Amino acid sequence: MNVTLVAHTPEPEKTVAAAAKLCYSSSGVMDLLEGLDEQKTQSFVQMLADIGHESPLEHAVFTFAVEGISRACSHQLVRHRIASYSQKSQRYVDEENFDYIIPPEIELVPQACEEFKETMNLLAERYQKIAEILTQKHKESFMALGVSEKEATSKARKKANEDARFILPNACETKIVITMNARSLLNFFRHRCCNRAQWEIKAVADEMLRLCCEVAPSLFAKAGPLCAVSGKCPEGKMSCGQILKMKEFYEELKKNKGEKPDA
Repeated sequence: MNVTLVAHTPEPEKTVAAAAKLCYSSSGVMDLLEGLDEQKTQSFVQMLADIGHESPLEHAVFTFAVEGISRACSHQLVRHRIASYSQKSQRYVDEENFDYIIPPEIELVPQACEEFKETMNLLAERYQKIAEILTQKHKESFMALGVSEKEATSKARKKANEDARFILPNACETKIVITMNARSLLNFFRHRCCNRAQWEIKAVADEMLRLCCEVAPSLFAKAGPLCAVSGKCPEGKMSCGQILKMKEFYEELKKNKGEKPDA
């Protein structure tokens, strides 16, 4: 898995502070921006967090490139609706000999890992075979319409992939670009940094949070699972029971922004 922060709003904290101050000032936006030094910006952003005024956070936007995750993970990612996504298409990208993600619990057990790999190899073979059969069928149909053999072959394979992809597993590797505003990210981190989140999306969320803290530490000072932020777990009987450990983990993550903390 690889997560990269590829772009973000310039001076995100200053932008958020200026947008919030505008709600309570008759001054122009540029005047407000000029009056915000680093200390005043941090202080105002902290105040917003303390009083729970989150709407100004929507003016700061962050874009991430996430690679080397499974389709099972990306299906969970896109459930977060206030965001923009661009994902590698299994319709237009040939998945012959596709890469796949092995869950750590499977990888730890040699027999289970061997079975898993054999299944992935079998699915890759079946995918290719189905695609070849459908390609031949579609090629003949295109050529019957007067399309040249070269063009017919290209069109046929793409059309074949459209249906052959139905055999691909949730483990199939994918790539996705995600854009979220800071308010949506806070909500995302509350849910997906939780210890009960699925292991893969939690790893993605943790890395996204670490990268956000590098460029906007004040904005994300209170980001993370609710237990680490408030000391209370919202999961009730489903709680993992590790509030102290979670609090220490996210404090370390935010403190050492350039390094990943030990899980």
